Amino acid sequence: MPGSASAALDSAAVPYEVIRHGPVGSVAEAAAALGMAVADIVKTIVIRRGDNDYVFVLVPGDRVISWPKLRALLGVNRLSLPDAGTAKDATGYERGTITPFGSTNAWPVVADERVRGRQITLGAGERGVAIALAADEALRSLDATVADVTDPEPPR
Repeated sequence: MPGSASAALDSAAVPYEVIRHGPVGSVAEAAAALGMAVADIVKTIVIRRGDNDYVFVLVPGDRVISWPKLRALLGVNRLSLPDAGTAKDATGYERGTITPFGSTNAWPVVADERVRGRQITLGAGERGVAIALAADEALRSLDATVADVTDPEPPR
């Protein structure tokens, strides 16, 4: 795991476990590889609020961002997803590995309320690796804003 994520977790005194699960192509594959529920695989999504202004949104694996709810919470009319290169520039991590821990910028964190009280995994800054930790510890150390900001994953 890149040193920045583990160093940030160690510095915040957040207990965690590094799990090397190998390559996965989806949240469902990650859940299967980790033996966890899809809802406990938490995606860290980088959202652009404005020029050089981003937030991390922590989304349970079985849910998607509700753009109206997130815009209302942040008090903005427009949000967007940056392209992969911009997200890497803003965080230091590639898409699929992003974690708020050890990011090159300490952007604010918004977590969906359904994350609370769970044992979850987050990206670890490296492909095929996850960080397992108590969601409440992570939210506390990140000073996350916790709110209802997601909707159920639409059926496929």
